[in-house]
Amino acid sequence: MSVSIRALSRSVVATSRVSIAARANGNFSVLKMRNAVRNDASEIGMARVVRHGRRGLSTTSAMPEAEPQRSHQSDKSAEAADKSTAEHESTNHAVVSTFDLFSIGVGPSSSHTVGPMRAGKIFAQDLVDHKILSKVASIKIDLYGSLALTGIGHGTPNATLMGLEGEMPETVPTETIIARVEAMYETNTITLNGTHRIRFNPDKDMTLHYYESLPQHPNGMRFTVFDTNGDMLATNEYFSIGGGFVVNEKTQVAHGENVFYRDTKHEPMYNSSSSPSSKTECGPLEQAAMYERTQQDLVTAALPFRTGKDLIEMCERENLSIAEVVFLNELQWRSRDDVVSSAYRIWNVMDDSIRRGCLSTEAKLPGRLNVSRRAPRLYQNLMRGIYGPGGSNQGQLSQTQSPAITDGIQRMMAKTDDKHAIAKGEVPQTLLTTTQRTELTGVFNKRRPARRLLLPQLDYLSVYAIAVNEENAAGGRVVTAPTNGAAGVIPAVLKYHLEFLSEDPSRDILEFLFTSAAIGMLYKRGASISAAEMGCQGEVGVACSMSAAAFAAVMGGTPAQVENAAEIGMEHNLGLTCDPVDGLVQIPCIERNALGAVKAVTAAQLALQGDGSHRVSLDQVIETMRQTGQDMMSKYKETSQGGLAVNVPIC
Repeated sequence: MSVSIRALSRSVVATSRVSIAARANGNFSVLKMRNAVRNDASEIGMARVVRHGRRGLSTTSAMPEAEPQRSHQSDKSAEAADKSTAEHESTNHAVVSTFDLFSIGVGPSSSHTVGPMRAGKIFAQDLVDHKILSKVASIKIDLYGSLALTGIGHGTPNATLMGLEGEMPETVPTETIIARVEAMYETNTITLNGTHRIRFNPDKDMTLHYYESLPQHPNGMRFTVFDTNGDMLATNEYFSIGGGFVVNEKTQVAHGENVFYRDTKHEPMYNSSSSPSSKTECGPLEQAAMYERTQQDLVTAALPFRTGKDLIEMCERENLSIAEVVFLNELQWRSRDDVVSSAYRIWNVMDDSIRRGCLSTEAKLPGRLNVSRRAPRLYQNLMRGIYGPGGSNQGQLSQTQSPAITDGIQRMMAKTDDKHAIAKGEVPQTLLTTTQRTELTGVFNKRRPARRLLLPQLDYLSVYAIAVNEENAAGGRVVTAPTNGAAGVIPAVLKYHLEFLSEDPSRDILEFLFTSAAIGMLYKRGASISAAEMGCQGEVGVACSMSAAAFAAVMGGTPAQVENAAEIGMEHNLGLTCDPVDGLVQIPCIERNALGAVKAVTAAQLALQGDGSHRVSLDQVIETMRQTGQDMMSKYKETSQGGLAVNVPIC
């Protein structure tokens, strides 16, 4: 099943935008239309601004009231940008909730699956809030840039449709997605927000713009709804910026302090005196979740930090670990018990994804690459004890698993004297002389059976990471850590520590998750965790850095050693490209997670051998990663237009 491409130029949607305006009483009443000038930064809802070596996001108002003044905007744009950047630098810290950075979702991609599903849900909920859902007769969906180029392999169309039907990544029944999408193709209908059925032909009403991107971000999408007369009712653009985070124009206005969030509701539903029970439009669980998110937005971080230097200085000044800093920030938004239980829930989902991946009975992963699942076989080999308990056979495969290799030289020498055998073609002609063969005698006189190193711990690291990413590739439920494409690194390193090294698992789970979250926050603010912007250094590279820091922390490292481990973990992932073959999160993504986990442990070990002092700081390597991502050609940033994607045959 595939999605056809319509003409890239469309009449109203391609040339105009609709902004939903509300009167003072809060009721939807006015629709205003304006021309979209795509290359004018003053018109961009989410403008990318780079100043002082940092990437920031700034916004304009949702709908300017005085359109005639636009002629003077060009003279003021530079001044406004500088002012916005200064405000961003002075007020916006790196702190987001750990449970925003680590969220439960579905595979195979956080930016191309989780994000679009959340965007669809936001738009559907907007239609409800503005009381226009019942007027909608049809919908048009446009996916741009990376979402189009690798969207089919990443499950973007299916995820978007599920979001528009009201589903969330945390709760959608993954086993029903394919059947529901197939039903849309058969009936040419979609049920918006799960309640309002309209006509929808996926082949005609969903367009993948392979060679067009919205200027704000490579992962852009636009939803537009029409009434029975074909008149536009509303439209909005959303940008999946990595890790499942979604932003748009209204979002940034509502969340002025820190615009990165994951909730489906981007405008406050409750005032300061309201409670979850005061609304009846949504179910009790949705009301509670929206209320919690709204209250979270009203509270600032207890211990804000913007850079790695800020974080380490705070730890030293307050005599706190990095995990304790993050934990105290979480207490601004949740109770102590809720923070602890939520962290354990995140780990339980991670652990379950490892279990499902190791015990899967499926032989192949979905997609045209026909990739075999390896985690079940690798795990069975580890459980079978093929390494041997000890003695001379330790670390050596049995003869039944590795057939003995006879001495080919001696065999060849014996047969070369048989001219009849050579004449009959039983032995291939040889170019070696008897003298040359004699020279080999005593040097390579006997070939040994194939051997394996006795490194079961590293093998467990690899199999755990592979198991998670095979589950992700199959569309299973995983934790964005910090993205789906890198979802195997952190669970693998944490489980490795719990099974082989930990003396207090309950404490170590919390310290590992909160420490890794702090490092992820720094990358999110200082660069990006989107492969469409940074390449794979923004996904597996960041996950490796987060894991290295967390592993150093649970091994007793100081904050300075932890920061050093994070720096080493990223420094040797700089320039890593994202070039998924056939747009699937399989090759090279699955193996890359295994290598990222092993590299994280190595980085932590190196850092723990020192005293925390080092020449290259974490902030410097984050800035280097940002610059590298900007300089990287787009074909190496999740477009499947370069690298392995064009050199590995699909069939």
